[in-house]
Amino acid sequence: MTTSTERAGAGVEPAPALRRAVRGYLDHLTVERGLAANTLASYRRDLDRYLATLAAAGVTDLAAVGTAEIEGHLARLRAGDAEHPPLAVSSAARAASAVRGLHRFAVREGLAGGDPARDVRPPTPARRLPRALPVDDVLRLLEAAGPVTATGDTAPRALRDRALLEFLYGTGARISEAVGAAVDDLDLDEGAALLRGKGGRTRLVPIGGYAVAAVRAWLVRGRPALLAAGRGTPAVFVNARGGPLTRQGAWAVLRGAAERAGLPVTGPGAVSPHTLRHSYATHLLDGGADVRVVQELLGHASVTTTQVYTLVTVERLREVYATAHPRARD
Repeated sequence: MTTSTERAGAGVEPAPALRRAVRGYLDHLTVERGLAANTLASYRRDLDRYLATLAAAGVTDLAAVGTAEIEGHLARLRAGDAEHPPLAVSSAARAASAVRGLHRFAVREGLAGGDPARDVRPPTPARRLPRALPVDDVLRLLEAAGPVTATGDTAPRALRDRALLEFLYGTGARISEAVGAAVDDLDLDEGAALLRGKGGRTRLVPIGGYAVAAVRAWLVRGRPALLAAGRGTPAVFVNARGGPLTRQGAWAVLRGAAERAGLPVTGPGAVSPHTLRHSYATHLLDGGADVRVVQELLGHASVTTTQVYTLVTVERLREVYATAHPRARD
């Protein structure tokens, strides 16, 4: 429903001072913050709607904006109007971030004496629990990737695919960490791998025995054949042209194995590049691992990030209790 404020301000052009402030803020995000083009485009759309709200209210300068105008604008975004459907929580949170950033910028640049958005809290998206496969589904996925100890005319790519998925599940590596791993990062005799994670951080993680066997089979019987087609690379996992396997290539390997295993690759519950990492963490916690240990293994900077996996295990306990306890339901 269109509000009286919006009807009164329909077609009102935002004041030049407001336009200049937004242009300056977007330039700041582009040059100094290096935001991606898609993010900048979203911020520009969000701020255009915000300026329309201010114009409709007769506000011509950011210094004249109060907390009420900001809260009213965000409330209208969530409610929608005749021209715009209601925004999802995630989109409304992004719009709130754009508005809050604009007002912080205005204070820093001397365009306003105070920040009316400082105490405005964006809507909190519902926490989405990570998707973890049951152990039996993980085993089906790994079996569908390729043999571990096959000899003779076994296709090198089958050895690679099995090694890749065993490595992902056996170490909890992100897919970018797996394709970025070099042969010298592995110590298969000791069962350990050096992973290079976000922000340049590195961590040493154990590799399970099944993953060690699969990676060793790939390095000895599969990798040399594919490597011969290229110019040489230190990457553990290589493509058919002898170059480093890309993230997209690794995703294709996972998708193919999931389809052969009868697991979903589209829609709700689809197997994704992060599925094996989620499964790794959840299965460790199910087995009694301490959350701090799992934090170190996953390379999370904060234990708060890791604790989302404890919610998954609690949900599973609730399901078991509800189906198994004779007094769980009235």
